[in-house]
Amino acid sequence: MAAPPGRAKLVAGGPPGRPPPERKRDVMRVTGFDHLVLNVADVERSLRFYCGTLGLAPVRVEEWREGRAPFPSVRVSAETIIDLVAHERAGSNVDHFCLVVEPLDWAEAAASGGLDVVEGPGPRFGARGTATSVYVRDPDGNVIELRYY
Repeated sequence: MAAPPGRAKLVAGGPPGRPPPERKRDVMRVTGFDHLVLNVADVERSLRFYCGTLGLAPVRVEEWREGRAPFPSVRVSAETIIDLVAHERAGSNVDHFCLVVEPLDWAEAAASGGLDVVEGPGPRFGARGTATSVYVRDPDGNVIELRYY
């Protein structure tokens, strides 16, 4: 169920060396970084690199190989994963990033006129399991997934 488009006032920090701008409590508060979706040409090769070379723990690899998960992931920390999605390179290999937010009323957030909603809300898998999330675009067109557990 898509909400009307708009733009968000999300204040996450300022330029390096300067204090962050005064934070407004308009719509939500980001509490963490959940996951990064990385487009890769060869998922198995990427798994060898991220799990073997970098030593990250595999997540849902067997489920992906058996066709029960759309992609595998690798765990960076207890709260953060990288999803490895088979996709041809198209300018950038980053599909979207996901921020954890405090629980909120998605309809109210969308109605605030601050969010350019792409898709959602809906249940999706992330670093800590399945949770409700919505995809939005930032002013430069980058896709950000906002989720709460």
